[in-house]
Amino acid sequence: MARKILCVAEKPSIAKSVAQHLSGGQYNTRGVTGNQYVKNYEFDFNFSQPWGLCSVTMTSVLGHLTEADFPREYRSWRSCQPQQLFDAPIDVEIARDKHPIATNITTQARYARALFIWTDCDREGEHIGSEVRQAAFRGNEMLEVKRAQFSNTERAHVIRAAQNPINLDDRQVNAVAARIELDLRLGAIFTRFQTFALQTLGGQLHEKVISYGSCQFPTLGFIVDRYFRVKNFVAETFWSIKVMQQRDGMEVNFSWRRHRLFDRAAVVVLFEKCLTARFAQVTKLQKKPTSKWRPLPLTTVQLQRLGSMFLRMDSQRVMKVAEDLYNKGWISYPRTETDSFDKGMDLKKLVEKQVNDSNWGSYAQGLLNGAFKQPGAGQKNDQAHPPIHPVNYVTANSLGDDERRVYEFIVRRFLACCSEDAKGESTTVEILYGKETFFANGLIVLQRNYLEVYPYDKWTSSQPLPQFILHETFEPTEANITEGETTAPGYLTEPELISLMDANGIGTDATMAEHIAKIKEREYVMVQTRAGAAQTNGNSTRSGRGGRGGSRGGGNSGRGGENSVQQFIPTTLGVALIEGYDGIGLETSLGKPFLRKEMEIKMKEICAGTKNRNEFVHETLEQYREVFVKTQQQVGVLKAVGHGQRF
Repeated sequence: MARKILCVAEKPSIAKSVAQHLSGGQYNTRGVTGNQYVKNYEFDFNFSQPWGLCSVTMTSVLGHLTEADFPREYRSWRSCQPQQLFDAPIDVEIARDKHPIATNITTQARYARALFIWTDCDREGEHIGSEVRQAAFRGNEMLEVKRAQFSNTERAHVIRAAQNPINLDDRQVNAVAARIELDLRLGAIFTRFQTFALQTLGGQLHEKVISYGSCQFPTLGFIVDRYFRVKNFVAETFWSIKVMQQRDGMEVNFSWRRHRLFDRAAVVVLFEKCLTARFAQVTKLQKKPTSKWRPLPLTTVQLQRLGSMFLRMDSQRVMKVAEDLYNKGWISYPRTETDSFDKGMDLKKLVEKQVNDSNWGSYAQGLLNGAFKQPGAGQKNDQAHPPIHPVNYVTANSLGDDERRVYEFIVRRFLACCSEDAKGESTTVEILYGKETFFANGLIVLQRNYLEVYPYDKWTSSQPLPQFILHETFEPTEANITEGETTAPGYLTEPELISLMDANGIGTDATMAEHIAKIKEREYVMVQTRAGAAQTNGNSTRSGRGGRGGSRGGGNSGRGGENSVQQFIPTTLGVALIEGYDGIGLETSLGKPFLRKEMEIKMKEICAGTKNRNEFVHETLEQYREVFVKTQQQVGVLKAVGHGQRF
């Protein structure tokens, strides 16, 4: 009789897909008592040594099996003071609705020689794998435990993962366990505290739960900060000098090297010196090749940021659709920080799968015919998953509308990565007029290359410049003083917010969209649609005085596309919470990113083996205990801000 191996995936769709590939489609299906979604798939598979030919039961969980909570005597909000939860015991038990799933694993493990874990290869997946291991050990403590290392459900990749299992990474397990404990304690402590404090103000807050999260509050803080920069913005008048020369039937506009000044008298003096000189001289004439770089391979953060910018859906929806595409076997694992492909990956084979598409198939064929370039390498590598890429071809009419848009973006991004940079020629003419320098630029796009398949980037030729000769002099056709006014920054858009969260270490690539969704759900922010929000404001404006604390605020939105994107405006409650905590005078406000960023850094240190889990939890709780004590002492400040707002 063949020896048995129990395989457990993170979700039913992955279990079915892996069973399909390992069995060649020849498997028996059995239901699991108490859960309609989880199935057991039975088949034979020839593993590598020392296992060899084995009978296999492939099953799954539905995410986490366990949940952490305080003992019953602490669960009632009035059962203890919030600060007691810093030291209260924590119970980790099988979640009530997961008992049938855990029982199935325990039962199947009794007859198995080894357990192969097929959870997602990230920190969260590693912790879920440890929960599966614990459930299996209840049935068989002698099990040998391995995990399959995979990033997509393409057949050859799955078979290779089954033949080359690795050990479960308990460092990652410990990092997630620490995060779960801290999120439970800190969320409960500060949620209870601020709810009790603000409910006394009455009105809409009388029965409202005002919840806290160590990632959600800094995320809200970014939005409130931008809100005040918009609200407190004061426009400033500026002046500039514009020079125009007509030549060969074209008007050439020269920009002032100083750009603009906020002193009209100074501009008038400089302008009069230009007029006195009368003639301008060409001091620099440069023509050189230029390029627009192709994009790097796709990470989760970039998928969320660009998806919310171009695909007419928010980041949470983008990730949900990407997960569905992954579960169906069309794309690789969509949660990755890696922005470079391993040199050993056969990328041309992936390109070849796209040649029959009516939209980008001919471009893919062109890459195979000699235009293919090895993608550029970024600076990030999570050592777990490759960049997001298509693993199989699917026709558009086989996908839903959102699935089609996300799949198309991922395919086009991948093909663009495998392409040549766009090539062009830039021309710069610089002139000296009086003692002031002016310049004009021209661009001719010679080879669009990756832009042919990647419409999300824009790069177009400008009007060509007429011929100028170095050191020649000419009298400008027109010279004027222009007047303008600075414009306020826009409210924070979702792409901008994701970039800020990424730069400040708020959440992981896998959780950013969830944190944004949470502050919307909690009614701390409202969402509006801003058309063209991703486009820059241009060179004719400058941020004026304003912002919180009266500093010069503002700034341009990042470059982007033509679709409308979401922008966030904090609600009265959202503003009150951030202003309240900022007003307490904490060394590090809960509305700032620094405490949570430090937590993320320390979790990575646990994963690297340079920090102990218990040490990390103790250090972090002591930091937040200090914050809590001072907040409790200054609770009047929090209430005063609440009184000043109209709920």
